[in-house]
Amino acid sequence: MKLYVIKIGGNVIDNSENLHQFLKDFAALEGLKILVHGGGKVATQISSAMGIEAKLVDGRRITDIETLRVVTMVYAGLINKNLVAQLQRYGNNAIGLTGADGNFIRAKKRPVKTIDYGFVGDLDKHSVRAESIGRLLDASFTPVFCALTHDGEGQMLNTNADTIAAAVAVALAKIYETTLIYCFEKKGVLQDIDDEDSLISEIDPERYEQLKLKKIVSEGMLPKLDNAFDAIKSGVKEVIIGQADELHLLGKKSAFGTTLRN
Repeated sequence: MKLYVIKIGGNVIDNSENLHQFLKDFAALEGLKILVHGGGKVATQISSAMGIEAKLVDGRRITDIETLRVVTMVYAGLINKNLVAQLQRYGNNAIGLTGADGNFIRAKKRPVKTIDYGFVGDLDKHSVRAESIGRLLDASFTPVFCALTHDGEGQMLNTNADTIAAAVAVALAKIYETTLIYCFEKKGVLQDIDDEDSLISEIDPERYEQLKLKKIVSEGMLPKLDNAFDAIKSGVKEVIIGQADELHLLGKKSAFGTTLRN
């Protein structure tokens, strides 16, 4: 049976018009599906309003206890429940979750090396309880996971949404024919970053090496593509990177995004 694991970033969440269209298209997708979402600018705005200064090191957020309280409220509450309510509006029986709910995703607090990232969770191959999530899918629910996990000792942890999506897809690939989809602001991987019409429709590992050698793939895209090919090596059928407002093209004759395959 086919399963889509779809991750949306903050750029989609922050644009209400794009978000409503995306959720409508997501709800219309046939078959089993899971949505994973990040936080967008809302957590930063609310932190600022509460007088909590965002701490960043090399562009990465430090999650101290005050920040963790805010992201728990915003990710698991405000954003997650609004997404679920919109999906119900479009006839999709969604259920909003953190990794702590049902013990679905258990992480380990990132160890302190040169930088203390605070309450940030790292995942391993045993983190995701695939059979438990499978029971929700088989009962016709659509899980909607926010970017929060737990450590099994009562501690919530802030966890990268891309990482959660990949880990969930890999774990569920043992049960379902799984496609992982990253939706972001570009149409996919572009031959020319400034030309939206220069979409590369398909990349295999050999082509990926060529694109890296020619420096066609930008630095910001490298971690996403590396993680995508790791997911494929671990059993995910394919990974698609595409634009959120083109999700309706998935499975149609028109190309949707860049497909990564072995």
